[in-house]
Amino acid sequence: MKASDLKYLFLLREPFPPFRPDTVVLFAKELKQRQHVIDWIFQSKDPVDKAYKTEWDGGSAWVGATDRGAGIVSKLKKQLLGFRVDLSIIPQARKKQYDFIQVRDKFFAAITGLIAAKLTRTRFIFWLSFPFPEMYLYRVNDGESPFPLLDRLRGYFLKFVLYKIIMPAADYVFVQSDQMKADVVANGVNPERITPVPMGVSLQSLADWSADETKKTDETIVLYLGTLVKDRKLEFLVRTHKQVVDKIPHAKLYFVGGGQDEEDEKRLLDEAEKLGISDSIVMTGFLPLDEAWQYVNNATVCVSPFYPTPILNSTSPTKLVEYMAFSKPVVANNHPDQRKVIEESNAGYCVDWDETEFAEAIVKVINNPQAAQEMGKRGRQYVEQYRSYSAIADTLDGLYRDICAGKFDRKA
Repeated sequence: MKASDLKYLFLLREPFPPFRPDTVVLFAKELKQRQHVIDWIFQSKDPVDKAYKTEWDGGSAWVGATDRGAGIVSKLKKQLLGFRVDLSIIPQARKKQYDFIQVRDKFFAAITGLIAAKLTRTRFIFWLSFPFPEMYLYRVNDGESPFPLLDRLRGYFLKFVLYKIIMPAADYVFVQSDQMKADVVANGVNPERITPVPMGVSLQSLADWSADETKKTDETIVLYLGTLVKDRKLEFLVRTHKQVVDKIPHAKLYFVGGGQDEEDEKRLLDEAEKLGISDSIVMTGFLPLDEAWQYVNNATVCVSPFYPTPILNSTSPTKLVEYMAFSKPVVANNHPDQRKVIEESNAGYCVDWDETEFAEAIVKVINNPQAAQEMGKRGRQYVEQYRSYSAIADTLDGLYRDICAGKFDRKA
């Protein structure tokens, strides 16, 4: 093994095989190319009775058993098997000498990971990608929790464990956004050992993809790419489009993606019919990635409506930077990470969650094609510099090496 190699053990909340781009692209591809040798601990996505070991992207992967049944007993069994996976970090950590142990989004595993790090005299890093304690409390306060007392207790307990035990004891903490860092610091965690790592996009995947020029169109397309689930409240976008077609009658709104069931699409189509704009709405359903990208490539302007809730303010939406990677001008609503990206890139407009403001921004983009083209260019440049997984990997690689060199040690 080269002297410059970093070797670490990584336990994730995500099941095996993983699907998140920050796992599959950032770690398994980009950081692997930078001499990172990663061993993994997962729980299986598919039902398996026994844990097993396999090879995944250059490292060993220990995959724990699970139960995918729908009943109460099966769900309880799955949780117990998950605890077994979390405990396995201790014996796995003692098999090799790792530069550090990292846990993402699993709180009990973080406790066992801290123990493993102490036993093996290595460093421990915790990665938080979503505010889980606050989510449980928000569900209770918003009246959405089916078990309010249980969720309230769970929320407060996890807040205590996260902010009073895990993060203070960790050698370093990664979070998803600047807003999440501010929220974590507000809970008493040392800001000097916290770095935001936002979601990015794989420019290499785009480079390997080629557009089908036979499918180019001269339509004026307002495009939304993503899921149509009810929680997204995309009726907002349909009502916005009514104001757009009042000024630009030939404009079409494309929903590239699908919902959890037929009701999700029907709800949007019913709203369009009520407003008399059914002919201006196109729904593609779920598509293979190559086909979805073809629609993005044909778009005139791409939109990222992100329903504003306190619990989602600290997330890092991927959609916006995916559009920008295609050199598309964008319109988004105010959300900390979206606002940061648009203000820094000047790749489009960021407005309030307001149908009229959103519609006016879309119309402005459509009616000013030269300015829109310049926005698209600036967006692509911004992604290349800050939000490609290659750029993020360079930053993360440097941070990992500084952590292992003791730069952030408490006595440093």
